[in-house]
Amino acid sequence: MASKTSLFLLVCLLFLHNLPFSAAQTVVKAAYWFPESGFAASDINSTLFTHLFCAFATLSNTNRTTIPASNNASFAQFTRTVQLKNPSVKTLLSIGGGSANKTIFASMASQPSSRKTFIDSSIKLARDYGFYGLDLDWEYPEVASQMTNFGSLLDEWRSAVSTEANTTGKTPLILTAAVFYRPNYYGPNYPVQSIARSLDWINLMAYDFYGPGWSPSMTNAPAALYDPTGQLSGSYGIGAWIQGGVPAKKLVLGLPFYGYAWRLVNANNHGLLAPANGSTSGDGSMGYNQIKVFISQNNAATVYNATVVTDYCYAGTTWIGYDDIQSITAKVSYAKQQAILGYFAWHVGVDNNWVLSQKAYNTWGA
Repeated sequence: MASKTSLFLLVCLLFLHNLPFSAAQTVVKAAYWFPESGFAASDINSTLFTHLFCAFATLSNTNRTTIPASNNASFAQFTRTVQLKNPSVKTLLSIGGGSANKTIFASMASQPSSRKTFIDSSIKLARDYGFYGLDLDWEYPEVASQMTNFGSLLDEWRSAVSTEANTTGKTPLILTAAVFYRPNYYGPNYPVQSIARSLDWINLMAYDFYGPGWSPSMTNAPAALYDPTGQLSGSYGIGAWIQGGVPAKKLVLGLPFYGYAWRLVNANNHGLLAPANGSTSGDGSMGYNQIKVFISQNNAATVYNATVVTDYCYAGTTWIGYDDIQSITAKVSYAKQQAILGYFAWHVGVDNNWVLSQKAYNTWGA
């Protein structure tokens, strides 16, 4: 009897040892935060999230992961700060971002020695600052060779993280990446096999499909869930990633907590695909909290379009496409129905009294 029990325990231990590194992760309800937003980390309602991304660490010319001196204190205190309200929330240090120098990332990933410098410095920084994981936001590898190097980087990163955990006895760091909404970036394919075996999950940036800065002549949904006439949609991206070989349980759908404002050519023509003439100002981007103020102050009309899943509002010649409660509900419901891992928001600082975060959290449920 004792020998059978011992054999059973040994089998169980071997089974647990060989489980994928992401096996314990059942759902991701996440958001990004960055200090330049002007929103204090101490004001985050972390009870509404399972994971929070602290953005952004930078990549130096010497291939090291660094934190800007101006953000050093806030990054060092981030985990401790958000866990005051939710001790179970996990934090990740995000590296890169949309404004990062992509040439530096391409150069770093091109050689084993520079990849190792990046990897080792990122792991050390995460441990020193108390983060539970690391997130790579390289927007985007642009040619086939860069995609190949990206795959090598991910595999070597995972190997280094596993070695570090085995050596120190610590829980392995979570590894994620923010990626284009579909598994190819205008030509070159992402290294889906490396992604599937080496990352805990990927954050699909299923937004910025349209905006007045790059599609100025016509209003459109900036972050549609469905696209009846094409491939610019969150649902297409999810399906394409799964078809490409990344498991559904490694996909996390991006939700924009912001929108874009176009200037209408004719105030009386104010639907989707209405003629427009660029943005109202700058690139036209507006946080959800700013959009709600605009609606209130201008008595703007609001519309929810269930065909593509988007909200929009208009007043005078200003037209704003964005996600409100109905769009967030539909997207989170869809994500759960597709059995993907969860959702993330960009970014937490522009929610409006936690309306969108609360709606997403409640819609997904336990």
